[in-house]
Amino acid sequence: MKRTIRWVLFPLLVLMLSGCGYNQIQQKDEQVKASWSEVLNQYKRRADLVPNLVAAVKGYASHESQVLTQVTDARSRVGQIQVNADDTASLQQFQAAQGELSSALSRLLVVAENYPNLKADQSFRDLQVQLEGTENRITVARGRYIDAVRDYNVYIRSFPQLIVAKIFGYKEKPNFSVENEVQIQDAPVVDFGQPASATPASAPSQ
Repeated sequence: MKRTIRWVLFPLLVLMLSGCGYNQIQQKDEQVKASWSEVLNQYKRRADLVPNLVAAVKGYASHESQVLTQVTDARSRVGQIQVNADDTASLQQFQAAQGELSSALSRLLVVAENYPNLKADQSFRDLQVQLEGTENRITVARGRYIDAVRDYNVYIRSFPQLIVAKIFGYKEKPNFSVENEVQIQDAPVVDFGQPASATPASAPSQ
């Protein structure tokens, strides 16, 4: 008799959980994880470009040791972080390290502008194109992750999903903060194929 009751109640429980959004919570959680993996892949792609960029600049501007060291150290710190995207403090540490690397790369690119032979070097230009593409991919991947986390958080805060989420331990996930989002948006826009535009001439005096 008890076994029969269990066989009757189990499908009812499954239907109830499904109607309360359990399956959707699972799907949205997986989407967040997949989006985060893509963010990490693109940041890793950028970090992997750093040694070759440093080597190329060093070949033409070895005396720019401070800038070269800053880039190398920033890249090293990025590699040492074991980020947990579900932990606010860990995510903030990850963001800070990536922001430092963005700043260091900005300084490296400013240095490169002062060396015409370096700018004309084909291998360096190839690296610049790769960096430009990677920065764009980071922006896209980060945007998708932000959207996925926002969608997940809104969903599990809504009724009746919030009950199911609480029962099964699904919690809100931290997202990129506004401050760090601004920093990343202000990261170097890498476009090395176009010559710098000329300074507009001043209007003639009347």
